[in-house]
Amino acid sequence: MADTQPRNTGAYLVYSELKRRILSLELKPGERIYEPAMAAALQVSRTPLREAIRRLISESLLEQQATGGVVVPPLDEQVISELYDVRAALESLMAREACARATPADIEELHGILERNAAMVGFAEEAMKYGVTLHAAIARIAGNSWARRFHDQISSQVERYRHFTNNSPDRREEALADHRVLVEAIASKEPDKAAKIAFDHVIAARDETLRAIAGQGLVAE
Repeated sequence: MADTQPRNTGAYLVYSELKRRILSLELKPGERIYEPAMAAALQVSRTPLREAIRRLISESLLEQQATGGVVVPPLDEQVISELYDVRAALESLMAREACARATPADIEELHGILERNAAMVGFAEEAMKYGVTLHAAIARIAGNSWARRFHDQISSQVERYRHFTNNSPDRREEALADHRVLVEAIASKEPDKAAKIAFDHVIAARDETLRAIAGQGLVAE
């Protein structure tokens, strides 16, 4: 989603902080947002808070209840599965298209990101950052503006679940191995192989996410 709001406005700053708390699970799934208490905690008036809440509702990161209350959406297994399934299709499409468009400079860039990913694979936050950077670079190389637009929207939602997959050292190593093979497939101009690797990589992340959430008893009944 395009960001049309000036980044120095009160509403944008409140939006950014609330979004951070939702994505980091500092605000728990199912937790209700009480405007007076939240405004006091953030030291802002109710007006920018309400603007921020409306924007987060439009992004499905907050949920308006029939009673008028606002809650952090619960972690729903079906919603998560659908989200990752769509992301897998988009990643597969963009990996295929990147094979046709990638220049030597693009491949060099991807290898550089891989090197930084490998250097930081022992650190959850840094490994996640470089993994996200790699996928974003492939999306840019693919050059499909609609796929990239939808990918950006879905990535914002998926960010809420990366906490569950990225804490496992084994999963980080698996993801890095997938990234290496994916980049080599793009460099070798093997679209079918690249598309399959990208698809399977996201599906593995989906399955790990669902296992981790279910293991912590956080999936909505």
